[in-house]
Amino acid sequence: MNPLLDQTRRHFFRECGVGVGKIALASLLAEGLMNTARVEAATRPSHFPAKAKRVIFLFMAGAPSQLDLFDNKESLRKHDGKPVPAEVVKDQRYAFIQPNASLMASRFAFKKHGKSGAELSEMLPHLSKVVDDIAIVKSMHTDQFNHAPAQIFMNTGSPRPGRPCIGSWVTYGLGSETNDLPGFVVLSSAGGTSGGAANWSSGFLPTTYQGVPFRTKGDPILNVSNPAGIDKRLQRDSLDLIRSLNEDHLRSVGDPEINTRITAYEMAYRMQSSAPEFLDLRGETKETLELYGAEPGKPSFALNCLLARRLAERGVRFINLFHEGWDHHSDVAGGLKGACGQTDQGAAALVIDLKRRGLLEDTLVVWGGEFGRTPMVESNANLGRSLGRDHHPQAFTMWMAGGGIKPGQTMGRTDDLGFHIVDEPVHVHDLQATILHLLGLDHLKLTYRLQGRDFRLTDVSGNVVSKLLA
Repeated sequence: MNPLLDQTRRHFFRECGVGVGKIALASLLAEGLMNTARVEAATRPSHFPAKAKRVIFLFMAGAPSQLDLFDNKESLRKHDGKPVPAEVVKDQRYAFIQPNASLMASRFAFKKHGKSGAELSEMLPHLSKVVDDIAIVKSMHTDQFNHAPAQIFMNTGSPRPGRPCIGSWVTYGLGSETNDLPGFVVLSSAGGTSGGAANWSSGFLPTTYQGVPFRTKGDPILNVSNPAGIDKRLQRDSLDLIRSLNEDHLRSVGDPEINTRITAYEMAYRMQSSAPEFLDLRGETKETLELYGAEPGKPSFALNCLLARRLAERGVRFINLFHEGWDHHSDVAGGLKGACGQTDQGAAALVIDLKRRGLLEDTLVVWGGEFGRTPMVESNANLGRSLGRDHHPQAFTMWMAGGGIKPGQTMGRTDDLGFHIVDEPVHVHDLQATILHLLGLDHLKLTYRLQGRDFRLTDVSGNVVSKLLA
Protein backbone atom coordinates (compact mmCIF):
# COMPACT_ATOMS: atom_id res chain seq x y z
CA MET A 1 0.00 0.00 0.00
CA ASN A 2 1.23 3.46 -0.87
CA PRO A 3 1.32 5.43 2.44
CA LEU A 4 0.80 8.70 0.61
CA LEU A 5 -2.44 7.44 -0.92
CA ASP A 6 -3.63 6.18 2.46
CA GLN A 7 -3.72 9.62 4.10
CA THR A 8 -7.51 9.95 4.06
CA ARG A 9 -9.62 12.17 6.30
CA ARG A 10 -10.60 9.03 8.18
CA HIS A 11 -6.91 8.33 8.81
CA PHE A 12 -6.35 11.92 10.03
CA PHE A 13 -9.26 11.81 12.46
CA ARG A 14 -8.10 8.47 13.83
CA GLU A 15 -4.56 9.72 14.37
CA CYS A 16 -5.26 13.18 15.73
CA GLY A 17 -6.76 11.83 18.96
CA VAL A 18 -8.94 14.89 19.69
CA GLY A 19 -12.67 14.94 20.34
CA VAL A 20 -13.73 15.81 16.81
CA GLY A 21 -11.74 12.84 15.53
CA LYS A 22 -13.53 10.49 17.90
CA ILE A 23 -16.90 11.88 16.85
CA ALA A 24 -16.08 11.47 13.18
CA LEU A 25 -14.80 7.95 13.72
CA ALA A 26 -17.92 6.97 15.65
CA SER A 27 -20.05 8.29 12.82
CA LEU A 28 -18.07 6.37 10.24
CA LEU A 29 -18.27 3.15 12.24
CA ALA A 30 -22.02 3.54 12.64
CA GLU A 31 -22.36 4.08 8.91
CA GLY A 32 -20.17 1.06 8.21
CA LEU A 33 -22.22 -1.21 10.47
CA MET A 34 -25.42 0.08 8.88
CA ASN A 35 -23.97 -0.78 5.48
CA THR A 36 -23.28 -4.30 6.69
CA ALA A 37 -26.87 -4.66 7.85
CA ARG A 38 -28.16 -3.31 4.54
CA VAL A 39 -25.94 -5.65 2.51
CA GLU A 40 -27.09 -8.69 4.45
CA ALA A 41 -30.79 -7.74 4.22
CA ALA A 42 -32.64 -9.96 1.77
CA THR A 43 -34.53 -7.20 -0.03
CA ARG A 44 -35.09 -3.45 0.04
CA PRO A 45 -38.27 -1.63 -0.99
CA SER A 46 -38.65 -0.32 -4.52
CA HIS A 47 -39.76 3.24 -5.30
CA PHE A 48 -43.13 1.97 -6.58
CA PRO A 49 -44.75 -1.41 -7.31
CA ALA A 50 -42.60 -3.42 -9.69
CA LYS A 51 -43.59 -5.55 -12.67
CA ALA A 52 -40.29 -7.46 -12.67
CA LYS A 53 -38.42 -9.04 -9.77
CA ARG A 54 -35.28 -9.96 -11.68
CA VAL A 55 -33.46 -9.44 -14.99
CA ILE A 56 -31.70 -11.81 -17.36
CA PHE A 57 -29.62 -9.73 -19.80
CA LEU A 58 -28.42 -11.72 -22.82
CA PHE A 59 -25.60 -9.49 -24.03
CA MET A 60 -24.42 -10.26 -27.57
CA ALA A 61 -20.93 -8.78 -27.49
CA GLY A 62 -19.53 -7.67 -30.82
CA ALA A 63 -22.77 -6.20 -32.21
CA PRO A 64 -25.17 -8.44 -34.20
CA SER A 65 -26.15 -7.22 -37.66
CA GLN A 66 -29.72 -5.97 -37.36
CA LEU A 67 -29.98 -5.83 -41.16
CA ASP A 68 -29.41 -9.56 -41.45
CA LEU A 69 -31.55 -10.61 -38.48
CA PHE A 70 -34.40 -8.18 -37.78
CA ASP A 71 -34.53 -5.14 -40.08
CA ASN A 72 -35.38 -6.37 -43.59
CA LYS A 73 -34.72 -3.77 -46.28
CA GLU A 74 -35.99 -4.36 -49.81
CA SER A 75 -34.30 -1.12 -50.90
CA LEU A 76 -30.94 -2.66 -50.03
CA ARG A 77 -31.72 -5.61 -52.27
CA LYS A 78 -32.67 -3.21 -55.04
CA HIS A 79 -29.50 -1.14 -54.68
CA ASP A 80 -27.12 -3.95 -53.70
CA GLY A 81 -23.57 -3.10 -54.82
CA LYS A 82 -24.31 0.54 -55.57
CA PRO A 83 -22.63 3.46 -53.76
CA VAL A 84 -24.48 4.80 -50.75
CA PRO A 85 -26.00 8.25 -51.46
CA ALA A 86 -23.66 11.00 -50.24
CA GLU A 87 -26.42 12.84 -48.39
CA VAL A 88 -27.09 9.76 -46.26
CA VAL A 89 -23.56 9.43 -44.89
CA LYS A 90 -22.42 13.03 -44.64
CA ASP A 91 -20.39 13.84 -41.51
CA GLN A 92 -20.37 10.17 -40.47
CA ARG A 93 -17.36 8.39 -38.94
CA TYR A 94 -16.57 4.70 -39.21
CA ALA A 95 -14.09 2.37 -37.61
CA PHE A 96 -12.81 0.71 -40.79
CA ILE A 97 -14.69 1.64 -43.97
CA GLN A 98 -14.97 4.76 -46.08
CA PRO A 99 -18.32 6.59 -46.01
CA ASN A 100 -18.81 6.05 -49.76
CA ALA A 101 -18.62 2.25 -49.56
CA SER A 102 -21.13 0.27 -51.59
CA LEU A 103 -24.42 -0.92 -50.17
CA MET A 104 -24.85 -4.61 -49.35
CA ALA A 105 -28.17 -6.41 -49.03
CA SER A 106 -28.70 -9.27 -46.63
CA ARG A 107 -28.02 -12.73 -48.02
CA PHE A 108 -30.81 -14.19 -45.88
CA ALA A 109 -34.53 -14.59 -46.48
CA PHE A 110 -37.02 -12.93 -44.13
CA LYS A 111 -40.49 -14.08 -43.16
CA LYS A 112 -43.33 -12.85 -40.94
CA HIS A 113 -44.24 -14.96 -37.93
CA GLY A 114 -46.94 -15.33 -35.29
CA LYS A 115 -50.09 -13.33 -34.77
CA SER A 116 -47.96 -10.22 -34.43
CA GLY A 117 -46.49 -10.66 -37.90
CA ALA A 118 -42.98 -9.89 -36.69
CA GLU A 119 -40.47 -10.22 -39.52
CA LEU A 120 -37.35 -12.24 -38.78
CA SER A 121 -34.42 -13.65 -40.69
CA GLU A 122 -34.19 -17.34 -41.50
CA MET A 123 -31.18 -17.33 -39.11
CA LEU A 124 -33.59 -17.13 -36.15
CA PRO A 125 -35.88 -20.16 -36.57
CA HIS A 126 -36.27 -20.71 -32.82
CA LEU A 127 -36.93 -17.07 -31.94
CA SER A 128 -39.63 -17.07 -34.64
CA LYS A 129 -41.64 -19.46 -32.43
CA VAL A 130 -41.85 -16.94 -29.57
CA VAL A 131 -42.30 -13.65 -31.45
CA ASP A 132 -45.68 -13.14 -29.82
CA ASP A 133 -43.99 -13.24 -26.40
CA ILE A 134 -41.34 -10.61 -27.16
CA ALA A 135 -41.14 -6.93 -28.04
CA ILE A 136 -38.70 -5.98 -30.79
CA VAL A 137 -37.12 -2.51 -30.79
CA LYS A 138 -35.66 -1.57 -34.19
CA SER A 139 -34.76 1.99 -33.23
CA MET A 140 -31.98 1.63 -30.66
CA HIS A 141 -29.08 4.07 -30.92
CA THR A 142 -25.92 4.81 -28.95
CA ASP A 143 -23.23 7.47 -28.61
CA GLN A 144 -20.29 5.08 -29.06
CA PHE A 145 -18.91 3.43 -32.20
CA ASN A 146 -16.06 1.25 -30.86
CA HIS A 147 -16.61 -1.98 -28.99
CA ALA A 148 -15.10 -1.45 -25.54
CA PRO A 149 -16.62 2.00 -24.84
CA ALA A 150 -19.93 0.97 -26.42
CA GLN A 151 -20.17 -2.19 -24.32
CA ILE A 152 -19.30 -0.30 -21.16
CA PHE A 153 -21.80 2.42 -22.12
CA MET A 154 -24.59 -0.13 -22.57
CA ASN A 155 -23.83 -1.75 -19.23
CA THR A 156 -22.87 1.27 -17.09
CA GLY A 157 -24.32 4.36 -18.79
CA SER A 158 -20.81 5.76 -19.34
CA PRO A 159 -18.18 4.89 -21.96
CA ARG A 160 -15.39 5.10 -19.39
CA PRO A 161 -14.55 2.36 -16.90
CA GLY A 162 -15.19 3.14 -13.27
CA ARG A 163 -18.96 3.53 -13.18
CA PRO A 164 -21.31 0.94 -11.64
CA CYS A 165 -22.98 -1.40 -14.11
CA ILE A 166 -26.74 -1.87 -14.25
CA GLY A 167 -26.61 -5.12 -12.27
CA SER A 168 -24.78 -3.32 -9.48
CA TRP A 169 -27.28 -0.45 -9.50
CA VAL A 170 -30.17 -2.93 -9.31
CA THR A 171 -28.75 -4.91 -6.39
CA TYR A 172 -27.77 -1.65 -4.65
CA GLY A 173 -31.36 -0.45 -5.03
CA LEU A 174 -33.26 -3.65 -4.29
CA GLY A 175 -30.93 -6.10 -2.58
CA SER A 176 -31.24 -9.80 -3.28
CA GLU A 177 -33.91 -12.43 -2.76
CA THR A 178 -31.36 -15.11 -1.93
CA ASN A 179 -28.93 -15.52 0.96
CA ASP A 180 -27.12 -18.51 -0.52
CA LEU A 181 -26.06 -17.11 -3.91
CA PRO A 182 -24.81 -13.67 -5.00
CA GLY A 183 -27.50 -11.22 -6.01
CA PHE A 184 -25.68 -10.49 -9.30
CA VAL A 185 -24.18 -13.34 -11.32
CA VAL A 186 -22.25 -13.27 -14.62
CA LEU A 187 -21.99 -16.17 -17.09
CA SER A 188 -19.83 -15.98 -20.24
CA SER A 189 -19.46 -18.02 -23.42
CA ALA A 190 -17.48 -17.85 -26.68
CA GLY A 191 -14.60 -15.77 -25.33
CA GLY A 192 -14.12 -12.49 -23.53
CA THR A 193 -15.70 -9.09 -24.15
CA SER A 194 -13.90 -5.97 -25.34
CA GLY A 195 -15.11 -4.06 -22.27
CA GLY A 196 -13.88 -6.79 -19.92
CA ALA A 197 -14.76 -6.76 -16.23
CA ALA A 198 -15.87 -3.11 -16.47
CA ASN A 199 -19.11 -4.53 -17.90
CA TRP A 200 -20.02 -6.05 -14.54
CA SER A 201 -18.07 -3.77 -12.19
CA SER A 202 -19.62 -2.07 -9.17
CA GLY A 203 -17.53 1.02 -9.94
CA PHE A 204 -17.70 3.44 -7.04
CA LEU A 205 -20.47 1.49 -5.30
CA PRO A 206 -19.35 -0.85 -2.51
CA THR A 207 -17.83 -3.95 -4.06
CA THR A 208 -20.46 -6.18 -2.49
CA TYR A 209 -22.59 -5.13 -5.49
CA GLN A 210 -20.01 -6.38 -8.00
CA GLY A 211 -21.10 -9.01 -10.51
CA VAL A 212 -19.76 -12.46 -9.59
CA PRO A 213 -18.51 -14.45 -12.60
CA PHE A 214 -19.53 -18.12 -12.41
CA ARG A 215 -17.87 -21.01 -14.18
CA THR A 216 -20.19 -23.66 -15.67
CA LYS A 217 -17.97 -26.64 -15.01
CA GLY A 218 -16.47 -27.75 -11.72
CA ASP A 219 -16.81 -25.26 -8.87
CA PRO A 220 -18.74 -22.14 -10.00
CA ILE A 221 -16.06 -20.11 -8.22
CA LEU A 222 -12.49 -21.29 -7.83
CA ASN A 223 -11.47 -22.48 -4.36
CA VAL A 224 -15.04 -22.54 -3.02
CA SER A 225 -14.56 -26.19 -2.02
CA ASN A 226 -12.59 -27.18 1.06
CA PRO A 227 -9.13 -28.68 0.50
CA ALA A 228 -8.43 -32.19 1.74
CA GLY A 229 -8.33 -32.46 5.53
CA ILE A 230 -10.54 -29.44 6.21
CA ASP A 231 -13.95 -30.33 7.63
CA LYS A 232 -16.96 -28.07 8.25
CA ARG A 233 -16.16 -27.51 11.93
CA LEU A 234 -12.56 -26.44 11.29
CA GLN A 235 -13.65 -24.19 8.46
CA ARG A 236 -16.36 -22.55 10.60
CA ASP A 237 -13.88 -21.94 13.42
CA SER A 238 -11.43 -20.42 10.92
CA LEU A 239 -14.09 -18.13 9.44
CA ASP A 240 -15.20 -17.02 12.89
CA LEU A 241 -11.62 -16.07 13.72
CA ILE A 242 -11.19 -14.22 10.42
CA ARG A 243 -14.49 -12.41 10.96
CA SER A 244 -13.36 -11.35 14.43
CA LEU A 245 -10.10 -9.98 13.03
CA ASN A 246 -11.93 -8.15 10.24
CA GLU A 247 -14.38 -6.64 12.74
CA ASP A 248 -11.45 -5.43 14.84
CA HIS A 249 -9.98 -3.87 11.70
CA LEU A 250 -13.35 -2.28 10.91
CA ARG A 251 -13.53 -0.72 14.38
CA SER A 252 -9.98 0.56 13.90
CA VAL A 253 -10.25 2.17 10.45
CA GLY A 254 -13.97 2.28 9.60
CA ASP A 255 -13.39 1.26 5.99
CA PRO A 256 -16.76 0.09 4.52
CA GLU A 257 -14.92 -2.27 2.15
CA ILE A 258 -14.14 -4.41 5.20
CA ASN A 259 -17.89 -5.11 5.33
CA THR A 260 -17.61 -6.50 1.82
CA ARG A 261 -14.74 -8.74 2.91
CA ILE A 262 -16.76 -10.08 5.84
CA THR A 263 -19.89 -10.77 3.79
CA ALA A 264 -17.84 -12.32 0.97
CA TYR A 265 -16.36 -14.92 3.33
CA GLU A 266 -19.82 -15.74 4.68
CA MET A 267 -21.33 -15.96 1.19
CA ALA A 268 -18.54 -18.32 0.08
CA TYR A 269 -19.27 -20.52 3.09
CA ARG A 270 -22.99 -20.71 2.26
CA MET A 271 -22.22 -21.32 -1.41
CA GLN A 272 -20.34 -24.50 -0.59
CA SER A 273 -23.72 -26.19 -0.39
CA SER A 274 -25.83 -23.98 -2.69
CA ALA A 275 -23.42 -23.76 -5.64
CA PRO A 276 -23.03 -27.52 -6.30
CA GLU A 277 -26.83 -27.87 -6.11
CA PHE A 278 -27.27 -25.02 -8.60
CA LEU A 279 -24.97 -26.75 -11.12
CA ASP A 280 -26.48 -30.22 -10.61
CA LEU A 281 -28.70 -30.74 -13.65
CA ARG A 282 -29.79 -34.28 -12.78
CA GLY A 283 -33.18 -32.93 -11.78
CA GLU A 284 -33.75 -31.44 -15.24
CA THR A 285 -35.78 -33.57 -17.63
CA LYS A 286 -34.45 -34.82 -20.94
CA GLU A 287 -37.12 -32.71 -22.65
CA THR A 288 -35.82 -29.54 -20.94
CA LEU A 289 -32.20 -30.25 -21.87
CA GLU A 290 -33.26 -30.87 -25.48
CA LEU A 291 -35.37 -27.69 -25.47
CA TYR A 292 -32.26 -25.63 -24.72
CA GLY A 293 -29.87 -27.81 -26.71
CA ALA A 294 -27.73 -27.96 -23.56
CA GLU A 295 -25.33 -30.71 -22.56
CA PRO A 296 -24.46 -30.96 -18.83
CA GLY A 297 -20.78 -30.33 -18.26
CA LYS A 298 -20.25 -28.86 -21.74
CA PRO A 299 -19.94 -25.04 -21.50
CA SER A 300 -22.14 -23.23 -24.02
CA PHE A 301 -24.54 -20.33 -24.34
CA ALA A 302 -27.40 -22.83 -24.29
CA LEU A 303 -26.21 -24.23 -20.96
CA ASN A 304 -25.84 -20.70 -19.59
CA CYS A 305 -29.46 -19.96 -20.55
CA LEU A 306 -30.60 -23.02 -18.61
CA LEU A 307 -28.43 -22.02 -15.65
CA ALA A 308 -29.88 -18.49 -15.85
CA ARG A 309 -33.35 -19.94 -15.38
CA ARG A 310 -32.10 -21.93 -12.39
CA LEU A 311 -30.52 -18.78 -10.91
CA ALA A 312 -33.78 -16.89 -11.44
CA GLU A 313 -35.67 -19.63 -9.59
CA ARG A 314 -33.25 -19.31 -6.69
CA GLY A 315 -33.77 -15.57 -6.23
CA VAL A 316 -30.74 -14.08 -8.00
CA ARG A 317 -31.68 -10.51 -8.85
CA PHE A 318 -29.58 -9.79 -11.95
CA ILE A 319 -28.11 -12.38 -14.31
CA ASN A 320 -25.77 -11.29 -17.13
CA LEU A 321 -25.02 -13.69 -19.97
CA PHE A 322 -22.19 -12.45 -22.19
CA HIS A 323 -21.73 -14.18 -25.55
CA GLU A 324 -18.87 -12.83 -27.63
CA GLY A 325 -18.63 -13.57 -31.35
CA TRP A 326 -20.78 -11.06 -33.27
CA ASP A 327 -18.07 -8.76 -34.68
CA HIS A 328 -18.41 -9.65 -38.35
CA HIS A 329 -16.16 -7.30 -40.31
CA SER A 330 -15.77 -10.05 -42.87
CA ASP A 331 -18.18 -12.72 -44.13
CA VAL A 332 -21.12 -11.44 -42.11
CA ALA A 333 -23.34 -14.21 -43.52
CA GLY A 334 -20.99 -16.98 -42.44
CA GLY A 335 -20.36 -15.35 -39.08
CA LEU A 336 -24.06 -15.04 -38.34
CA LYS A 337 -24.70 -18.66 -39.22
CA GLY A 338 -22.22 -19.63 -36.52
CA ALA A 339 -23.33 -17.11 -33.89
CA CYS A 340 -27.04 -17.73 -34.38
CA GLY A 341 -26.44 -21.46 -34.38
CA GLN A 342 -24.88 -21.08 -30.94
CA THR A 343 -27.48 -18.74 -29.42
CA ASP A 344 -30.89 -18.81 -31.12
CA GLN A 345 -32.18 -22.04 -29.58
CA GLY A 346 -31.02 -21.24 -26.05
CA ALA A 347 -32.46 -17.72 -26.03
CA ALA A 348 -35.85 -18.86 -27.34
CA ALA A 349 -35.88 -21.83 -24.96
CA LEU A 350 -35.29 -19.47 -22.03
CA VAL A 351 -38.45 -17.53 -22.92
CA ILE A 352 -40.46 -20.75 -23.36
CA ASP A 353 -39.17 -22.30 -20.14
CA LEU A 354 -39.71 -19.20 -18.02
CA LYS A 355 -43.24 -18.85 -19.38
CA ARG A 356 -44.29 -22.43 -18.71
CA ARG A 357 -42.94 -22.22 -15.15
CA GLY A 358 -44.78 -18.99 -14.43
CA LEU A 359 -41.54 -17.04 -14.15
CA LEU A 360 -41.71 -14.92 -17.32
CA GLU A 361 -44.37 -12.69 -15.79
CA ASP A 362 -41.89 -11.26 -13.29
CA THR A 363 -38.58 -11.96 -15.06
CA LEU A 364 -37.39 -9.39 -17.57
CA VAL A 365 -35.33 -10.84 -20.44
CA VAL A 366 -33.24 -8.45 -22.57
CA TRP A 367 -31.33 -9.45 -25.74
CA GLY A 368 -28.91 -7.26 -27.71
CA GLY A 369 -25.43 -5.95 -28.34
CA GLU A 370 -23.58 -2.65 -28.08
CA PHE A 371 -24.48 -1.20 -31.52
CA GLY A 372 -25.46 -2.32 -35.02
CA ARG A 373 -23.80 -2.88 -38.38
CA THR A 374 -23.62 -0.69 -41.48
CA PRO A 375 -25.78 -1.15 -44.59
CA MET A 376 -22.50 -0.68 -46.52
CA VAL A 377 -20.12 -3.51 -47.18
CA GLU A 378 -16.71 -3.77 -45.56
CA SER A 379 -14.01 -5.20 -47.83
CA ASN A 380 -10.29 -4.75 -47.26
CA ALA A 381 -7.81 -6.95 -49.04
CA ASN A 382 -4.97 -5.80 -46.79
CA LEU A 383 -6.87 -7.05 -43.74
CA GLY A 384 -8.26 -10.09 -45.49
CA ARG A 385 -11.83 -8.85 -45.18
CA SER A 386 -14.72 -9.12 -47.61
CA LEU A 387 -18.51 -9.05 -47.48
CA GLY A 388 -18.55 -7.80 -43.88
CA ARG A 389 -20.20 -4.89 -42.10
CA ASP A 390 -18.65 -2.11 -40.01
CA HIS A 391 -19.79 -0.60 -36.68
CA HIS A 392 -23.05 1.35 -36.81
CA PRO A 393 -24.17 3.27 -33.70
CA GLN A 394 -26.97 5.16 -35.48
CA ALA A 395 -29.47 2.27 -35.49
CA PHE A 396 -29.68 -1.26 -34.16
CA THR A 397 -32.19 -3.78 -32.82
CA MET A 398 -32.81 -5.35 -29.42
CA TRP A 399 -35.66 -7.41 -28.02
CA MET A 400 -37.23 -7.76 -24.59
CA ALA A 401 -39.68 -10.18 -22.99
CA GLY A 402 -41.59 -10.71 -19.75
CA GLY A 403 -41.40 -8.59 -16.60
CA GLY A 404 -44.01 -5.99 -17.60
CA ILE A 405 -43.10 -5.73 -21.29
CA LYS A 406 -46.01 -5.55 -23.74
CA PRO A 407 -45.42 -8.59 -25.97
CA GLY A 408 -46.08 -9.12 -29.66
CA GLN A 409 -45.04 -5.67 -30.82
CA THR A 410 -42.34 -4.21 -33.01
CA MET A 411 -41.54 -0.57 -32.34
CA GLY A 412 -39.30 1.91 -34.12
CA ARG A 413 -38.42 2.25 -37.77
CA THR A 414 -35.32 3.03 -39.82
CA ASP A 415 -35.09 4.59 -43.27
CA ASP A 416 -35.22 2.58 -46.49
CA LEU A 417 -31.53 1.73 -46.29
CA GLY A 418 -31.56 0.93 -42.56
CA PHE A 419 -29.16 3.77 -41.89
CA HIS A 420 -31.00 6.37 -39.80
CA ILE A 421 -33.90 6.07 -37.37
CA VAL A 422 -37.05 7.78 -38.65
CA ASP A 423 -39.56 6.83 -35.94
CA GLU A 424 -39.56 6.20 -32.17
CA PRO A 425 -35.83 6.42 -31.36
CA VAL A 426 -34.68 4.67 -28.17
CA HIS A 427 -31.36 5.75 -26.69
CA VAL A 428 -29.28 3.46 -24.47
CA HIS A 429 -30.19 5.60 -21.45
CA ASP A 430 -33.88 5.21 -22.34
CA LEU A 431 -33.45 1.43 -22.29
CA GLN A 432 -31.70 1.60 -18.92
CA ALA A 433 -34.41 3.86 -17.49
CA THR A 434 -37.06 1.41 -18.71
CA ILE A 435 -35.34 -1.62 -17.17
CA LEU A 436 -35.13 0.17 -13.81
CA HIS A 437 -38.77 1.28 -14.10
CA LEU A 438 -39.96 -2.29 -14.61
CA LEU A 439 -38.10 -3.21 -11.41
CA GLY A 440 -39.92 -0.47 -9.53
CA LEU A 441 -36.97 1.92 -9.52
CA ASP A 442 -37.08 5.56 -10.61
CA HIS A 443 -33.87 6.15 -12.55
CA LEU A 444 -33.87 9.78 -11.39
CA LYS A 445 -33.99 8.76 -7.72
CA LEU A 446 -31.64 5.77 -7.76
CA THR A 447 -28.49 7.76 -6.99
CA TYR A 448 -25.21 7.48 -5.14
CA ARG A 449 -23.43 10.54 -3.81
CA LEU A 450 -19.72 10.71 -4.62
CA GLN A 451 -17.36 13.67 -4.32
CA GLY A 452 -20.22 16.12 -3.88
CA ARG A 453 -22.32 14.91 -6.80
CA ASP A 454 -25.25 12.52 -7.10
CA PHE A 455 -24.51 9.92 -9.78
CA ARG A 456 -27.03 7.68 -11.51
CA LEU A 457 -27.05 4.97 -14.18
CA THR A 458 -28.61 7.20 -16.83
CA ASP A 459 -26.26 10.13 -16.18
CA VAL A 460 -28.22 13.29 -17.09
CA SER A 461 -30.65 11.88 -19.63
CA GLY A 462 -32.96 8.91 -20.21
CA ASN A 463 -36.73 8.47 -20.43
CA VAL A 464 -38.90 5.44 -19.75
CA VAL A 465 -40.19 4.00 -23.05
CA SER A 466 -43.87 3.85 -22.18
CA LYS A 467 -44.86 2.07 -25.41
CA LEU A 468 -42.90 -0.99 -24.27
CA LEU A 469 -44.86 -1.30 -21.03
CA ALA A 470 -47.77 -3.72 -20.66
